[in-house]
Order: sequence, then C-alpha cells, then structure tokens
Amino acid sequence: MKVRGVSHIAVCVADLERSLGFYRDILGLEVKMHAVQEMGQRPGAQSAYMYERPRKSRTVADVYIGDPESTQPYLVLTSHPGDDVGGEPIKLDQKGISHISFGVADLNAFVKELIAKGVPLAGTMEDFTDESGNVRTIFVYDPDGILVQFDEGPPAY
Repeated sequence: MKVRGVSHIAVCVADLERSLGFYRDILGLEVKMHAVQEMGQRPGAQSAYMYERPRKSRTVADVYIGDPESTQPYLVLTSHPGDDVGGEPIKLDQKGISHISFGVADLNAFVKELIAKGVPLAGTMEDFTDESGNVRTIFVYDPDGILVQFDEGPPAY
C-alpha cells in the first residue's frame, strides 16, 4: 500500500471572506470553488469523532496556488456562518498541524510586501535573521492566528 501524494489541506476558519482576503487577495491564490454546503449531505457531518458539534451548513472554498489544474495540493478553507468555531491556533511545538508553508522566489522582497500590506509577523525580523544577517524563512499570522511560513524552498543537499 502506498499513497500518491497530498491531495489537499483543510483549514477551518472563523470567517471565510476574511480569510480569502488573506489567501486570495494578499497571497494571490486562486479560488476554484466557493459554495455553501448543507452539512446533512456531508459524509460524517453528524459524527462526534470528526466534529465538535453538529453543524447545519458550511461555506467552503478550494484555493489553489497557480493553475487549478495542477496536481499540487490545494487548500480547502471552511467556515460555519452564524455558528462559532471553537479552538485556538497551535504553536510549532504543539501536537497537530502547526502551520502551512509556501515557497516564494524572493523572500526578502516578499516579506517587505507582506509588511507593507499589514500582515502581522509571528515575531520580529530579528527572530528570522541568522548570525550572517540572512533571512531564510519567515512566519506570519493569517486572520485566525494560524502560522503561515514562507521560504525560498528546500535547501540544496
């Protein structure tokens, strides 16, 4: 038995439109699908093993990096309008999926643009600067306080 790859990463958010303002409008990801779905039609929607409590509906958006026809993983952003979403975002040293990471071509230019657009850093620039003065990665918070990382890709081995 062997998996072929990561299909998608689902992130539950408090307010889908606010999150789209970050992922779509600031980061430039492309929304392929955006809909309201009745939860009665969702597999496992009433399961206490998968949901904190029963929900009537959800808003959902499939958000792609670049070409929506590509085979790379995409984000599924969901929210439950009119229904509070529980929980708190976690830190890097806590159990669970701690962050989403994106590769960018020019990290320094990207960081300057994020800061200019008011995206909050998860720390200070000094936290991301090594002893040689290089910034190799940066973390920011999305609108729900979820950690989002940016770097220039994996190191050369």
